[in-house]
Amino acid sequence: MAYTIDRTFDHASFEDIDQRTRKALADHGFGVLTEIDVAATMKKKLDADMPPYLILGACNPKMAHQAIGIEPRIGAMLPCNVIIRNTGNGAVTVSAVDPVASMQAVGNQQLTEVAGQVRAMLESAVHDI
Repeated sequence: MAYTIDRTFDHASFEDIDQRTRKALADHGFGVLTEIDVAATMKKKLDADMPPYLILGACNPKMAHQAIGIEPRIGAMLPCNVIIRNTGNGAVTVSAVDPVASMQAVGNQQLTEVAGQVRAMLESAVHDI
């Protein structure tokens, strides 16, 4: 099973796709709670160069609240991570976690139904970038 929802943009600037991704997430009810600049961290910690790579921790408060109400420990698997990465030759790829795939480990049907709703919202957001 695929574990991400992906979309690649050819001949795109990283900054443009970053801005468009944040807007699409916001338009679909997600806020960005965390941001990790992986490339900067790898440079600082390992002196290793890598192409631009961001991890955005996206959260839809209503859906997170519902999931926590069903399974209080689910916070260990939140927020929904969305990565933006330079994939070479002028392409930038956005990948959002598939919440249904990640929630399979929990084995809770009610939670799987919520995850399906979140997946649909993330699919729409990625489509709208």
